[in-house]
Parts: sequence; structure tokens; C-alpha cells
Amino acid sequence: MIRSVSASLVAFVLILSFASCSNNDPAPVPLTAVTFKNLVADPPSGGYNPTNGQPIGVTNKFTFFSFSTGALVANADSLTTKWDIGFRGTTIIVNSGSSANGIGNAKGNTKVQVLKDIFDNITTAPDAGYLSDNQADNKKPVATSYAIPLGSGSGWYNYDRTTNVVSPIAGRVLVFQMTNGNYAKMEIISYYQDSPIAPIATTKDRYYTFRYIYQPNGSKSFK
Repeated sequence: MIRSVSASLVAFVLILSFASCSNNDPAPVPLTAVTFKNLVADPPSGGYNPTNGQPIGVTNKFTFFSFSTGALVANADSLTTKWDIGFRGTTIIVNSGSSANGIGNAKGNTKVQVLKDIFDNITTAPDAGYLSDNQADNKKPVATSYAIPLGSGSGWYNYDRTTNVVSPIAGRVLVFQMTNGNYAKMEIISYYQDSPIAPIATTKDRYYTFRYIYQPNGSKSFK
């Protein structure tokens, strides 16, 4: 009888102990989308040439961004693994392959793929299908050499020649597999300063607003 009571007491203490540990364990924090506004992507200081539409006064330098820090990365750090993605006009590069810093010699291994889906519907990053950039000559870009294709309708945007307006394509999401082994998904919201609902040809462009979710623990889940 004494042994039975003792065994029951030990079991009761163990149950309380496990319950206590379980109650003290932090609940997983759900991931939420972060919106980054007005990332400057080499806007033309002199506007556009009315004859050929070419930008005047651009630097041809990329603006670099890190998903892990949620911040811009200095251009001086282009030959490092500090950044994941770079923006210049409608061109978006990733830190891998031969075009990572706009001139070659990638230091990172960030890869990307363009998915045709709704941002909120993508709850898990794909296992395969990620691409690196392979643009060797920054002065003569080849559209098909970029992991995120260049050109209207090919990657993330459409270009209307009658209005000269660039519009993000609805249902295009960029999913990244980064150098550090983590994943992120991103949707571009606007290409114009302060995200106007109906931009026109004279609206200041090359100002990206986008939202993203970064998964910091190596999981492919975006929940």
C-alpha cells in the first residue's frame, strides 16, 4: 500500500513538472509581412530624354537590401555577403552567380524564383527551382541571364508604352533561398514614389515599395 501511494505521488509530481515546463515554453511567434517603402533604385536626376525615353543623370549603381536586417546595405559592401537583393531601375539582381554586384564576382549564394501565385497563399518555400544570376557584362545586359527576367511581362512588371507606366504584375511573388540558408518571399507593390494608385508618366519612378516575410530559422514555412 505504501509503495502504491509513493508511486502515485511520484507520477503526480512528474505530471506537474512536465505541465510547468510546457506552460513556460514560449509560444511560436507567427511571421508577419513587413512593408519597405520608397527604396531608391537609381532615379534619373535629369528626368528622361523626350526623344528616346532614356534616363538622364543615373549612376548605374544598384541599391542593396538585406532581408535578415530589413535594411539597406552600403554600395561599398557590394562584394560581401551582407546583402541579398539589389535594385536598379526595373532590374533586380540577387547576390549569386556572376552579376551579384552589377559587375561580377559574386560573394553570396542567394537564389530566387518567380512564382505565379498570391502572396498570402504561399505558406511554404519550394524545395527546388531557385536560380542564380549569370550576367557577366553589366554594360550589355542580357534579359535571359537574370534569375528575375527583364522585360515587360517576363518577370515582375508590365510596361505600358502608351502611358510609359511600369506596373507590378498581380500574382507574381519572388521567393528567395539565401546565402545563410534562410528563406524569404517578396511582393512588389509599387515602382513609384509614395505608391500612387494611378501613376502617370511624370510621376517619380524607381522608388520601390514592397512587402516581404523573412523566415529566420531555416524553415521553409512562412506561417
